[in-house]
Amino acid sequence: MLNLERLRTLDALAQHGSVSAAAEGLHVTTSAVSQQLAKLEREVGQRLLAKNGRGVRLTDAGRLLAEHAARILSQVELARSDLEAQRGRVVGELRLAAFPTAARGLFPAALAGLRARHPSLRLRSCELEPEAGVAGVVRGDLDLAVVLDWYNKPMPLPEGLVKASLLDDPADVAMPAGHRLANRAEVDLGEFAHDEWITWNEGEFCHEWLLFTLRSKGVEPIIGHRAAETHTQLRMVAAGLGVCVAPVLGRDPMPEGVVTVPVRQRVRRHVYVVWRADADRRPSIRAAVAALREAAETVGAETVGAPRENG
Repeated sequence: MLNLERLRTLDALAQHGSVSAAAEGLHVTTSAVSQQLAKLEREVGQRLLAKNGRGVRLTDAGRLLAEHAARILSQVELARSDLEAQRGRVVGELRLAAFPTAARGLFPAALAGLRARHPSLRLRSCELEPEAGVAGVVRGDLDLAVVLDWYNKPMPLPEGLVKASLLDDPADVAMPAGHRLANRAEVDLGEFAHDEWITWNEGEFCHEWLLFTLRSKGVEPIIGHRAAETHTQLRMVAAGLGVCVAPVLGRDPMPEGVVTVPVRQRVRRHVYVVWRADADRRPSIRAAVAALREAAETVGAETVGAPRENG
């Protein structure tokens, strides 16, 4: 009989393309991945991997078994979903991820509410950037992920996922209190052509959005500093090191000496939650989506505000 965890390891290798990436996705060591795959080869009596330079590739038998593994794992998730739905109780373990400001702005209220209503449900949460959250749901490492689109740049979603909207999150430009535009009621992004930007790490979805948006306005951004965390960006703004885009969700408390001014074109990001279609009937999934929407409604009432200065 084929071992399910070994099939999960093979599926991770097929999706990620390398032993190290599969290990990272499964949260295990590379040696653990290699051992599982070696045992799987002995189980099936065929070579599943072949050397490819410094890495490995799937053999024909490996690709064939990986395709079956993906279907088997999906069917296992569907069985789990059906059993949980038949039982009708919100129990078991639920693994959630959200990008950092959503984790800060939504998870405390949503997860506390879930725990109070469903004490038999074990909750496991973490912060992940949107792309990593989507990948985790696709692989089955996560049950739900809170992710985002920008108003002018949607994030592509793989097939087999379901999504539910949570809120639209307005974003301002954050600048030092002494900035030449700090007293304006509104600003245009093109007015910051000569300012240094404090942005996200290269390759992240939000960083790519910022470059895309500024270049669409004929501005080649001057990137001064990078920081993954919004509060780090805002502290750099407070120190006079540049300006940044500051969505409302999860940004409080604001550091002193920072002014936020709305963008004339009303820059917003769309925040939503995704999960696998084959898990759609699980009561725990539905309970979590409801709790996230309830938390989002509270936050949504607070995300429309006037330009503000701290300090």
